[in-house]
Amino acid sequence: MGLNEIAWDDYKDLGLYEKGKFLIDGNHVEHALIAQQFGRKELDYLGELATKIRFIAKTREGMDFLNSQLPHKRAMLYFTQPSTRTFLSFFAACQILGLRIGNVRDTATSSEFKGETQEDSVRSFSSYYDLIVMRTKKKGLAERMAWVLANSERPIPIINAGSGQDQHPTQALLDIYTLQRSFEGIGGIDGKTVMFVGDLARGRTVRSLAGLLTNYAGVKLLFVAPEQLQISDEILKLLDDADVSYEITSEFEERIPEANAIYMTRIQDEWDAHKGESAKVDTTKFCFKAEHLDVLKKDAVLMHPLPRRNEISTDVDHDPRAVYWRQMRNGMWIRTALIANIFAVDKSILNYENQS
Repeated sequence: MGLNEIAWDDYKDLGLYEKGKFLIDGNHVEHALIAQQFGRKELDYLGELATKIRFIAKTREGMDFLNSQLPHKRAMLYFTQPSTRTFLSFFAACQILGLRIGNVRDTATSSEFKGETQEDSVRSFSSYYDLIVMRTKKKGLAERMAWVLANSERPIPIINAGSGQDQHPTQALLDIYTLQRSFEGIGGIDGKTVMFVGDLARGRTVRSLAGLLTNYAGVKLLFVAPEQLQISDEILKLLDDADVSYEITSEFEERIPEANAIYMTRIQDEWDAHKGESAKVDTTKFCFKAEHLDVLKKDAVLMHPLPRRNEISTDVDHDPRAVYWRQMRNGMWIRTALIANIFAVDKSILNYENQS
């Protein structure tokens, strides 16, 4: 099934997992729009591919090989919402595979300044580029444009690099890849306890990762936040439907010893309905400090999607369990793997040794 086989009104009314069936064809990702389109099979496969790319990229010959995969393709990075890590990791991922890159990061320099709609802008990009990576404040825009292009004369793929407060699927992919690598010697992600801390109500990274963790057996999720910033009922229903164990609590220090992974997040005050609204919430006890390292499991990991403010002390950075810088670099590798899969050069990469 593909997006050209369903009417828009029918597609947008589907549940997240039902939508996912229209976005992947076998092992081939057609569009990367929502976390729920990735099952355990896809997560394991993309993780394997990302690790292979990391290995190949260690040598000049390997980098030359990777650069030769997609020099005939062009990617547009359409980032109308501020971004550092996501933009640069996609830029680097495209470079690794040899894609030529265009970008729009400020609508004041585009025809949107003249009143052009975002939909018309994306349709214009599709005339010149073979892939569009989108980051936008507008919820659902990436999905809408993927459907529009799928039903156009130039049906190119779209990757959602963050849409409103709802989804950030490639951040969830890099988070899962970080957990895969961190736990590969201790039984994998299955059976682990993952603690989410901070602004869980508005954090799209939390929403997306929680969705992907439903693919793993015996996981338990702890949602730790002030009442005003606690996880939404929508996500809890998703977990209930998947029979995933979870707890909601405001206790942070007391629960640290239980966690195999702690996922810290900053306050998402860019979504405040009124300026300064988030500052009224007391978040002082939801910060990871150096003294907390003493009660953190020896094989646990401390994660953060970044940017951080004061929710993780810089005194923690030296500890090997603080993996957020590695997590950020993993984003480049998993996004490279995703693009390779979208353009069907993944098999060539996995067979690298046989071609050398």
